[in-house]
Amino acid sequence: MKPLPHVYDVRLAAGPAGYATVTVEGAPALRSAPPLDFDGPGDAWSPEHLLLAAVEACFLFTLRAVAHASRVEFTALEVRATGTVDRQDGLMRFTEIVLRPKLTLPPGADRDRVLRVLEKSERTCLVSASLSTPIRLEPEVVAGRLDG
Repeated sequence: MKPLPHVYDVRLAAGPAGYATVTVEGAPALRSAPPLDFDGPGDAWSPEHLLLAAVEACFLFTLRAVAHASRVEFTALEVRATGTVDRQDGLMRFTEIVLRPKLTLPPGADRDRVLRVLEKSERTCLVSASLSTPIRLEPEVVAGRLDG
């Protein structure tokens, strides 16, 4: 890791109506618009979806680092994040995010140790740690099979 602080630059361009384009140097542009719930077209990345995707991606990359440091192997990961938006303290906000990682393990893996690695990964993910929204982890651990 490079020394801190790290600075990230994201740009957004838009007109008075319609889609916005989100760009970062070196990556494909993303088309963004409000979700259907806020009368958007429903065919572009919304800020709500981007936030959940950021939590999922950060969880994955943190899990890789924590698993490597802990010498824990896994063969596959699928993550589903569900965010609830509601009114709280007079503001509309995310009131909860549920993170559902499904981790596939090689044969013989220590399930309890893997669960601790998953919990540590959620706790130490910098995106999750930067949010005031509670994040609930509901992991599913799938044992690998011996082929033969």
